[in-house]
This record gives sequence, structure tokens and C-alpha cells, in this order.
Amino acid sequence: MKSDNELKAESPELYHIAREGGTEPAFTGKYWNEHGKGTYKCAVCGAKLFSSNTKFDSGTGWPSFTEPANTAHVELRPDTSYGMNRTEVICKNCGAHLGHVFDDGPADKGGKRYCINSVCLEMEREG
Repeated sequence: MKSDNELKAESPELYHIAREGGTEPAFTGKYWNEHGKGTYKCAVCGAKLFSSNTKFDSGTGWPSFTEPANTAHVELRPDTSYGMNRTEVICKNCGAHLGHVFDDGPADKGGKRYCINSVCLEMEREG
């Protein structure tokens, strides 16, 4: 796992989002329009977070998933910042802020939309 100093030196954007709760601009991240098969891991610690099998095009400009690949690696916390009531998605292993989960996902897949910042993910491609 990368230390905060290593993280800040390597990627100020990742540090800002993962450690300070920031958000990357919509339609700018490396995975918002990714359609390949694989596993998405935490860019800070490498924990397995999401599978391409649950990724869908939400039209929001961020990678969206219907569920985590491993719920033991994801923590959900109430977030009332900026006067909003949201649920924050955190990497349970390292505490990195990943994004938020909303109740406007595909109804046939449970109705959840895990809206995750691309910079917080590293994709391990299949094949």
C-alpha cells in the first residue's frame, strides 16, 4: 500500500480524491467509457473492488457498477457534505474515498449505481 506522501508525489489527483474526498470531472477519467473485461482494483492498495461484469453505462461520465466484486473490500458511509444526503463508497482496506452509491441503477440488477472515480481504480484485464 502506498503511503500518503508517496501517493501525493506520484499522483496529486489520486491523493486529492482518495484522501481528501474530491471528485474527478465527469467524462474525463480513464475508465468511464471502458468496455473491456477484467477486475477493477483500488489504485491505492490493490484490493479487488469491482468486476467488469457489473459495469454499465449510466450516462453520468464516471464508471458505474451495480455491485462490488467483494463486499468485504467496500465500506459504505453516510455523507452529508455540500448539503446533500449521499452514501460514500470507501475502500475498506486502505480508507480511500472511491465515490458514492445511488439508488438509480438498473432495476433488474438491484437498483444500485456505484459511481466511482476512475483515478481510484486500476483495471486488471482478463486474457
